[in-house]
Formats: sequence, C-alpha cells, structure tokens
Amino acid sequence: MVVFTAPSGAGKTTVVRHLLKTYPDFLSFSTSATTREKREHEVDGKDYYFLSREEFKKKVKDGEFIEWEEVYEDQYYGTLQSEVERILTTGKKIVFDIEVYGAENIKQKYGERCFVIFVKPPSFRELVKRLTNRNTETPKSFKKRITRIKKEMLFENSFDEVLLNDKLEYTLRNAEKLIDEKLLSRDDSRD
Repeated sequence: MVVFTAPSGAGKTTVVRHLLKTYPDFLSFSTSATTREKREHEVDGKDYYFLSREEFKKKVKDGEFIEWEEVYEDQYYGTLQSEVERILTTGKKIVFDIEVYGAENIKQKYGERCFVIFVKPPSFRELVKRLTNRNTETPKSFKKRITRIKKEMLFENSFDEVLLNDKLEYTLRNAEKLIDEKLLSRDDSRD
C-alpha cells in the first residue's frame, strides 16, 4: 500500500488522481470517510463516504476504522477497515490520500507493507496562496487550516519519501518514478 500525505493544498490529491489514471490495473483508491460537508463537485462513495457525526462515532465505537482523526473540531476523517478489505480482494495496491496523523497511524499498523510519501509544497506562502485560490473555506475554517498546516509541515522528514510539488509536470513524473521503483519493482505478479 502507498500513502500520500501532506498539509491541505500541497497537491496530494492531484498526484493521487494522476497515478490512478496512469496505473488503473495496478492501483486502487481507498475512499476515506468524513463528517465534513460535501462540496458541490464531490460524489458520496467516490470522493469520500460522507457520514453524520453520530454514524462516524458509532463506527469508531464498533472498531470499524483502521485509523481516524478529529482533524478539526467536530470534523472527523478516517479509513474504514471494510474499504481496505474491499481493495485487497482485487489484488491491487491500495492508494491512500490522507492527513499526516492518519498516515502515521497506518504506517505504524502496517509497517513495511506501507510506503508513505509526504507531498511537500514549494513554500508555506505558496500553500496559503493555493488554499486561498480554492475559495472553499470560510474565514474561520481558513484560519483553522493554517494553524493545522503549520503543525503538519513539521512531519516532512517523518515518512519514507518526500515529493516536492513545485512544478506539477515534474512532480507527476517523480511520483510515477516512485511508484515504478518502490511498488512495481517489488510486485512479482506483473508481466
């Protein structure tokens, strides 16, 4: 399994989407669950499993998550065990797109079976610019994101690889190279 993690706005989702299109027979996306509001363009079950706080907390209590986190006050994210099991039955490698604390938890749980890549923005200033241009945050939620980003940036050297996302074309090529070298070269089932 491979985990892409980064602060919001660093570009991990863009990288993951590219890799899923590039390696459709080899990689499968692990859809996370969340209690946050669904954005206009998002599809339940594809982008996230959108759950109420009560549904999410019941699943936590029932032990249905391999990892979960209250990312912001009353806003939860997590990876369902059933999602991991679903993908494992396909024989594909699982790709996660999650925040840094979830990435730490998955790495701790799966150890060497899990390859974690931290997607690094070119600078804090550029990251703030990207988030501003998204125009998806209220002033209050934007301030919360910035506070969290400052903490998440400290995780850069805590994972297996760092992927600088400065120029997108170069970043995507380097992401492909990591998949080729770290995952595909280890897979004996490929022709």
